[in-house]
Amino acid sequence: MEESDYILFVSLFKEAYQKCFVHEINRPLTEAESKLFSNHILDQTGLTVGWRSLKNYSFYVADLRHEKRENPSIATLDTLARYVLSAPYTNEISRKNDESHHPYWFLYRESQFKQSRSAIQFSPERRNSQYFSYALILTVLLILLLIGYFWKSSVKSTGFMENFSSTDDQILKRHGWRLIDKEHSHWAKRQQHSGSLTMFTLAGDNWPDTTAANPTIKNLLIRELPFDCFAVELQMTDFVPKAEWQQAGLLLLKDSILDGPSMRVSLAYNDFFGGYHKSKEIIIQAIYSSGTGVKPEEFAHSPVLMIDSAIKMPAIFQNLNHVTLRIEKRGTHYRLLFSGGQHSNTAFKEIAMKDIGFEPRFVGIFALKGNATPAAVIPVNITGFGLRKLSCDERE
Repeated sequence: MEESDYILFVSLFKEAYQKCFVHEINRPLTEAESKLFSNHILDQTGLTVGWRSLKNYSFYVADLRHEKRENPSIATLDTLARYVLSAPYTNEISRKNDESHHPYWFLYRESQFKQSRSAIQFSPERRNSQYFSYALILTVLLILLLIGYFWKSSVKSTGFMENFSSTDDQILKRHGWRLIDKEHSHWAKRQQHSGSLTMFTLAGDNWPDTTAANPTIKNLLIRELPFDCFAVELQMTDFVPKAEWQQAGLLLLKDSILDGPSMRVSLAYNDFFGGYHKSKEIIIQAIYSSGTGVKPEEFAHSPVLMIDSAIKMPAIFQNLNHVTLRIEKRGTHYRLLFSGGQHSNTAFKEIAMKDIGFEPRFVGIFALKGNATPAAVIPVNITGFGLRKLSCDERE
């Protein structure tokens, strides 16, 4: 989104907010206010803007110094413009068929540009003042463009954050994501929960096995790792694997193919104990493989929930309401961390440390249930992804 459109987005959101709440925005929305705002938009336009997205936008609009810049889709901008302009009621199907060019966003955009042009028209007697105003506006725009450029350069050089407020294919592509082995029917359901990415535990695996078909993970979402040393983390909500091999997590890859060296860290279900009788469990599992034909190594197997105990005390399942997996790499030293709890601010716990001569160049988000298993396909709600540069000094 260009800098001028960011300015218009802020103006549009403020107008929509004032139309709903009859006063100017002076603080971020609460969850209840966000849901009320979303319902008002739906009632008037017939279209949806998720309440979580509205809440995220309000944090940005209420404090433009906020480090995380929002990037609403053009469909969202069009819906907000329809609300502000009191456009006729419609629905998603009608808009897709008749107004896929998003006319109300561009109508609002053009109206704001006309207001800006008319606001700087002065009488002939004040021509010098007019020239000064033109120069001032151009200077401000130039400064904003430079700020945007250096902000983007700084983010690119130090890290990347993704909250999946939009899962549009083109936006994901612009953010650096690449979809591998697309499975159309389930990828079409990726917006099942507004403001997040929904993946599904489809059949597939990257487990190295020379007797099986080529390893495959459907709807694997990957991006390049620009740093030699880094911390990468994945946030999930309400994912409870219930059958053997069901899992979701992070995949580090040497190449963008699955038969090369890899490291897999996942929240997974386990009921295999080599013939011993134990309670089924949900674990954090980490597996390293040097490639096809080589036996992999499980170097982390840490139970986070015992199924028998959770069945007796269902409240224990709340420990998986918010789960975050983190991988830290400094040189050849890898450190794995996990946090899980009823709330998203639970502290991290160290799961394992390992020295491996493995230099990944890609990181992926995945969900799977293994090959030829009867386990059901269940959703995995991905709410955030983070990547930041670390020092390669292993002593830090």
